[in-house]
Amino acid sequence: MRDRCSRSRRAGFTLVELLVVMVILGLLASIVLPNFFGQARKARVKTARVQISTLETALDAFALDTGRYPTTEEGLQALVERPANVKSWDGPYLKKKVPLDPWGNPYHYEGPSQGSGYVLKSYGADGAPGGSDDAADIPEEQ
Repeated sequence: MRDRCSRSRRAGFTLVELLVVMVILGLLASIVLPNFFGQARKARVKTARVQISTLETALDAFALDTGRYPTTEEGLQALVERPANVKSWDGPYLKKKVPLDPWGNPYHYEGPSQGSGYVLKSYGADGAPGGSDDAADIPEEQ
């Protein structure tokens, strides 16, 4: 009977041992997780920059075919669907629909006005102009 009782005590972990393991796991998580989330932010910013570059290329192709960039009213949708009154449209200029930015918001596009070029940007995580860190506009204001 004694052998059976002493064997069952040795078979499991003590509460102290479990607490030590939990503390070690907590310390490891506090070191690793901030680095992981920092990489996720960088990846979203890089993805937004690549998507903006792709959209700029499609906008340039639209302008070469039609002689102008899409108006603000036509927006980026003009890259996948022929706008009214555009005769030389040879699209679609994107293989798929217009993408959302990595935060799930639409890209902000303003057509050229009074001789200036178009504006194309992502408003970042908050989806509003301005901001910093994750909420910064991409490309950043200069």
